[in-house]
Formats: sequence, structure tokens, C-alpha cells
Amino acid sequence: MIHETIKKNGITFGIITGLTSVLITALIYSIDLNLFTSSWIGFANLTLYLIIAIVLLSKTKKELSGTFSFKDAFTTYFISALIGIAISVVFNIILFNFVDPAAKVTIKELTIKYMISAMEKFSAPASTINAAIKDLQENDQFSIVGLLKGSLSNIVFCTIFGLILAAFFKSKPSSQE
Repeated sequence: MIHETIKKNGITFGIITGLTSVLITALIYSIDLNLFTSSWIGFANLTLYLIIAIVLLSKTKKELSGTFSFKDAFTTYFISALIGIAISVVFNIILFNFVDPAAKVTIKELTIKYMISAMEKFSAPASTINAAIKDLQENDQFSIVGLLKGSLSNIVFCTIFGLILAAFFKSKPSSQE
């Protein structure tokens, strides 16, 4: 049985994470589609989600009076991550498939240009660049199926990330204190 605090905080912070993702996507969409290919935006997002996760786990550990098992820490983070990903994916499906399908075409073109530039900087062979371009052109990362596949990748990443955070935030056994 999941402790009520773990459930409550996981759901609350999952909604916060999801709405943060929606807000960031909406801002990028409304300001400049080029920002979807910006590495600093990606790094800033990762940092923001890390801060939210640290606050979540710190708050939950404190509310549980410092008794926080690895399983509880991971469960808290994982509930939050799943809800955040679900909210984000639903928003992206609506935005890029119903509200403005042309935006995903523009972002794909920008992504191809960005990728070519990055690969050329690292002196990638033309055959490798051409294969990567072909792959991007054939796959629609913003289609409903593409977004759902991407969410599975996000879940895997979040699982690994959650395991690391859980190891860091778990309570130390009494004999080690």
C-alpha cells in the first residue's frame, strides 16, 4: 500500500511538472519555433525538472519524518514523472496534430538543419548525415504515434533518473547514522 503522503506529493508534483512542460512548450511555440532545436533550452528544461524532483523528494522525506526508503523515494518520483509525461504528451498531441499541424513540419525542417550543422561541426561523413536526414524525414516525431513512442523513451529515462534520485534521497539505515 502506498503511503498517502507519497501519493499526494507524487500527484501534486506530477501536475506541476506537466503544467510546467505545457507552459514551456506553449511559450516556445508562441515566441519562436527555432527554440525547439535550442540546446540551451533543453539543458534549462532538464535543470528545471531536476529542481522540481529535488523539491518533491525533499518535501516528501521531510513529511515522512526523515524515514524514506528507496522504494518510497522511487515511487514518489515515478508517480510524479508519469503524470508529468502524460500531461505533456496530451498537450503536444493536441497542439501539433489538431491545433497547428503545420508547426510540426516547420520544426522537422529546423531540426534537420540543426542536425546537419551539428554533424558537420563534428566532421561526420556525408553518408552518416544523409542517413540521419532520411530517418528524420521518414519519421514524424510529433504524430500521435511518434509522441507516444517518445513518451516511452521519456519513461525509461525517468526510471533511470528516478533510481539515481531514490538512491540519493533514501534514508540511511539506523546503524549508519
